[in-house]
Amino acid sequence: MGTRVFGEPVERREDGRLTTGRGRYLDDLGRDALAAAFVRSPHAHARILDIDVAGALDVDGLVAVYTWEDLPGRVGEPLPLLIPHPALTHGRTGYPLARDVVRHVGEPVVMVVARDRYLAEDAAERIRVDYEPLPAVVGLEAATRAEHLVHDDVPGNVGAVLVQENGDAAAAIEAAPHVLEFSLSIERSASMPLEGRGVYARWDADDGSLRVYSSTQASTSVRAAIAARLGMPNGKVEVIAPDVGGGFGVKIVHPWPEEILVPWAARLLDREIKWTEDRREHFVAAAHERGQLQDVRVGFDDEGRVLGLDVRIRHDHGAYTPYGIIIPIITSTQLLGPYKIGAYRAEVVSLYTNTLIVTPYRGAGRPQGVFCMERTMDRIARHLGRDRADVREANLIQPDEFPYDQGLTFQDGRPLVYDSGDYPELMRRTRELIGWDGFEAERAKAAARGRRLGIGLGIYVEGTGVGPYEGGHVEIDTSGRVHVSTGLTSQGQGHETVFAQIAAAELGVPIEDVHVTTGDTRRFGYAVGTFASRAAVMSGNAIALAARKVREKALRIAGEALEADPRDLEITDGVVHVRGDRSSAVPLRTVAVLSNPLRYAFDEAAAAATQFAVGRPVTEPPVAEGDEPGLEGRDYYSPVRSTFAAGAHAAIVEVDPDTAEVSVLRYAVVHDCGRLINPMVVEGQIHGGVAQGIGGALYERMAYDESGQLLNASFMDFLMPYATEVPRIETDHLETPSPLNPLGIKGAGEAGVIPVSAVIASAVEDAEGVRVDAMPISPDDLYTLRLRAADDPSLRLPENVRAG
Repeated sequence: MGTRVFGEPVERREDGRLTTGRGRYLDDLGRDALAAAFVRSPHAHARILDIDVAGALDVDGLVAVYTWEDLPGRVGEPLPLLIPHPALTHGRTGYPLARDVVRHVGEPVVMVVARDRYLAEDAAERIRVDYEPLPAVVGLEAATRAEHLVHDDVPGNVGAVLVQENGDAAAAIEAAPHVLEFSLSIERSASMPLEGRGVYARWDADDGSLRVYSSTQASTSVRAAIAARLGMPNGKVEVIAPDVGGGFGVKIVHPWPEEILVPWAARLLDREIKWTEDRREHFVAAAHERGQLQDVRVGFDDEGRVLGLDVRIRHDHGAYTPYGIIIPIITSTQLLGPYKIGAYRAEVVSLYTNTLIVTPYRGAGRPQGVFCMERTMDRIARHLGRDRADVREANLIQPDEFPYDQGLTFQDGRPLVYDSGDYPELMRRTRELIGWDGFEAERAKAAARGRRLGIGLGIYVEGTGVGPYEGGHVEIDTSGRVHVSTGLTSQGQGHETVFAQIAAAELGVPIEDVHVTTGDTRRFGYAVGTFASRAAVMSGNAIALAARKVREKALRIAGEALEADPRDLEITDGVVHVRGDRSSAVPLRTVAVLSNPLRYAFDEAAAAATQFAVGRPVTEPPVAEGDEPGLEGRDYYSPVRSTFAAGAHAAIVEVDPDTAEVSVLRYAVVHDCGRLINPMVVEGQIHGGVAQGIGGALYERMAYDESGQLLNASFMDFLMPYATEVPRIETDHLETPSPLNPLGIKGAGEAGVIPVSAVIASAVEDAEGVRVDAMPISPDDLYTLRLRAADDPSLRLPENVRAG
């Protein structure tokens, strides 16, 4: 590589624009567009008896009202089941507008279009829907009892039963010297991007084309869905993700009902239409995640080595399964983490409830799996009276055991084979960073002053960079600017910076000359999307491969101009020169001119490429066979399987002896995402993830009542941590390059959030001396646990094994 930018802490290039109000988000667009609003179900489960829109017709400015009966053909069909799986035997998806029955509060029933949003909301309020309430199934215990059904044709409310196993876990546990059985639970939560969902559509009747802006994580897939539902060619639908104010997984779901209905109505009415989600809609009509109950049975030896592990997981996927069973697949496979387990079996039962759908949220099933495994490691350590870190180390896969095959099938349908890592070193550095070995002295010192401290630990592995592919296009124009485009979208991750670093490093140009475009089907039409910590791995490598093509072509053309062997040339600061002799050189902007043989001279630079100024031998065509005009390249990266990042976290917490309030005093992270493109961006991802994880561990939950009403559907009631609740996060990096991709990188987007609940649970348990089996844990939860433990010795930790 030339110019040194790969691996440097380059400041994020997008931040100046975004932090000074120059971002261009969905609601900044289409200010003169008609507005859409939705009548949504107030019931968790009900039959629709009648819809009376008469009252809305008197609203001045009303343009249209639509119910399911107005939706033609494929527009009115159930939304697609995006990722079918053989274990998902009873997959069900909703209609864009409810047909006959609603199955969760917030399900769209009627769409209203009016001159502006105020009028649309006024009209929506006047529409009367007559419902017959039906029994609601709320919570996993109710779903399991199956006294009532969410879908009449789904027996037992069971959508899927998935089994992942390697070896005979039951026999291994039976033969083990020690056996433990216990249950765990982790609550529902949800990502809360500051910008909710939104769609803005413009129909061009003369051209027969549709342009759609969506706050999405998958613009190309939204385009395909719209084209299919509206019966249009892909080429007549453009989808653009403008600046997106956070996604965290909820915007990878597609098409949302609104992403079909708004473009359809725009075409039907031949008017621009926009819908922007409000906060309550995001709580009740977008998606949630996390909720699981886990029953664990584990057998182990005197050193704490796990000989057999059997986990039964009940997963709440809400009212529908548009995203399939990706979350439980990830939970059941990533649960193993960095450990080599003698024999393993996981059975996941995925259940319908009359609550909002569950789809991936940053971490996507991994926080639940890591919570299960790390709670298990702590249980083993407590049972044996051994140090918790030592028990983990006894089970770690060693550096010389890679590639390591866990014998399971991952979410991409490929074998769960870890590509590289050094887990013992992760543990060593984490112990050192948090001061694990000296903590007892710190605890005793604090205790002498009446303070109650605890320390916790967690380690995990994250499959990143799942396929099937991403692409990149790189073009150098005649001014020397480098234009990079890729199809996946950005939601604040710093793509504009890291993709520019990759292109600049590969081409040997100043990073200031590189311009990056993402999520615009006009610039790049083939892509999968931004999720699963895949953007840097997938598009980063695709851009590198495309840039290498451009570099090779540039060196060839420059070699012809300089009468030099391309192998003797290199590129520095945007200039191709003979290695060791900068006097024999040609700028890339000139190479770009020479790459495109011209007939017409429209400026001085173009004149240099006309037929009387330059050209190939007269016996050969101006553009060589197999070559193309222009200095540009396109390539795709499609991995054989995922690459696996890893990390270890540790925290010290203080628990108030009176109020049971938990404060996180210190938080340490050692992370391995292979070669670092930009350590500052990685640390930003980790910091954000840890903050989100602390929210999930201590504050955030979805409080449904027994009738399926979400009781905390506002920022007044749904607690999220402020900066005051998040400590300074101490980080260290370990780099074990991936052998699976040209750049040797692994993903980092979700790393920060994955083990936090496990780490905080471990630390609170250590501080209190009571078992913590459920997260999140509020002061009220902890106070109640203290009272229960006072009467039930089984909830208390043995005093003699408190340390370590």
